[in-house]
Amino acid sequence: MLKPWLQTNSKALGDYRIFKVRSDEKISPRTGQKHDFFVIECLDWVNVIAVTPDQQLVMVEQYRHGSNTVELEIPGGIMDASDASPVATGVRELREETGFEGERARPLGNVFANPAIMNNTCHTVIIENCALKHSVEWDSGEDMVTRLVPIADLAGLVATGKIRHPLVVVALYYFELERRNLS
Repeated sequence: MLKPWLQTNSKALGDYRIFKVRSDEKISPRTGQKHDFFVIECLDWVNVIAVTPDQQLVMVEQYRHGSNTVELEIPGGIMDASDASPVATGVRELREETGFEGERARPLGNVFANPAIMNNTCHTVIIENCALKHSVEWDSGEDMVTRLVPIADLAGLVATGKIRHPLVVVALYYFELERRNLS
């Protein structure tokens, strides 16, 4: 049976506004040897499955600096300290990024964003009966285009590489499980 590694030291290495980096010294329970591991500390993220009454998903196209590409994604963002829950974050992010709001907002699931090197969780929230009711409220570093995508097209968009963000693919999988009543 695998055992947790004993942490003997932790040292902050840098604060980069949206994440911090630290080095943890840990001892292998199997070998007794010390190793250094680097951890990216992030706030939790929330992705939103926003469904319209006519069975379309509210999606956004946005430029991603890491990949230097424009990606088709679902709305989402970092949980603010003032957000009461992942659901509250999802409602806020949907409104800010797209101007849409809806009903029956609830959690669908969550995953670790990248447990090998990151300490945060990515939550998926579903909001139903979404309609455009507000103007967008983007941050100064955001540029997006809102797209309504038929739910029937989602699998094909993933299969053909039109949707490539892994946390979006996971959110869409949670949505598919919900639709099959398996969640």
